[in-house]
Amino acid sequence: MELIVRAAGRRRYACPITVACEPDADACSLACGADIVATQRDGDRLAAIIAVPSPDGEPVFTPVKEHRVAPVALTDDGSAILVAIGGEPFTTYRYAGVPARPYFWPVLAPGGVPVTRAWPMRDDVPGETHDHKHHRSMYFAFGEVNGVDNWSEEPGHGHTVHRSVDQIVSGPVFGRFRTTSDWTDASGSRILTQHATVTFWNVRGADMRMMDVDLRLIATDGAVHFGDTKEGGMLTVRVATPMDVPNGGRIENSYGGVNERETWGHAAHWCDYSGIVNGVRVGVAVMDHPLSFRYPTYWHVRDYGLMGANPFALSAYTKGAKDGSYTLQADAEMRFLYRVIVHVGDAAEADVAGHYLDFATPPPAEIR
Repeated sequence: MELIVRAAGRRRYACPITVACEPDADACSLACGADIVATQRDGDRLAAIIAVPSPDGEPVFTPVKEHRVAPVALTDDGSAILVAIGGEPFTTYRYAGVPARPYFWPVLAPGGVPVTRAWPMRDDVPGETHDHKHHRSMYFAFGEVNGVDNWSEEPGHGHTVHRSVDQIVSGPVFGRFRTTSDWTDASGSRILTQHATVTFWNVRGADMRMMDVDLRLIATDGAVHFGDTKEGGMLTVRVATPMDVPNGGRIENSYGGVNERETWGHAAHWCDYSGIVNGVRVGVAVMDHPLSFRYPTYWHVRDYGLMGANPFALSAYTKGAKDGSYTLQADAEMRFLYRVIVHVGDAAEADVAGHYLDFATPPPAEIR
């Protein structure tokens, strides 16, 4: 078996790929010169993380003796899923005993540097802001779903109720979990069903962490109306307080817009928030995929530390000139695909633009 990768005109670095393979193809270690990569089965495909240093490169990887790497390890303890990459904690998905909806916390850059705010889960971090208690690190939510507020934690708010962990995968290339949840009103009546698939890539040697989110909302109980409100983010991050713009942080989007004035309410392929935490410049980028609903998404991103992908709030963004509401018909599905990169450095130093292109247009590859 050989794996052939084509750079297709651009240098690739810490780039996840999946390649169709024969049903009897075994995952193995592959090498091209001194570059050794692990592979892992992903259904009828093989997954690997590759680098192609030349923009016109076409490396051929061939099997070698097993190359052991510290894996992506997921552990479900019955209330949360703990994620470690190469033996280092990355994040924890907390789904039981939550006040409104599941969330990821903490979210750690390489070296254990937190990129999201600890409050209100903890109240003893010096200097942290204590506003918007529903901004719980990183989560999925929206504020007007059939008239129900599944964004805040104010009286009468809706809930995302975890129902099941459907899959847990650990491995040398990626780890993954799949969950099913219900979006409900305050009384517990279901509005829609959520299927979330989150994949964590083993890019631990690249001064970053990388995770992909495949979020599917299904109108299982009749049509669902998503209202035009800025109060929401299908994927939302509340960054660590030292990263807030007034504290020296920086927001940047794919068009070069900087900070809230040039990024809030604008559509962009990605948005990045960076700043200095514990003496280290770190950041978190959220990237939208061409298969997502209303790609490229609009951004509800604030100088005070909030960053959310919100494709519905067109009236708020355009001062009433457009209507962003949408009705998902009964039994239909709405899909959101995101890549989250937690990185060292700012957006340019982490090559967020390049990694976005790897996500949206991965390099051609084949197995022969």
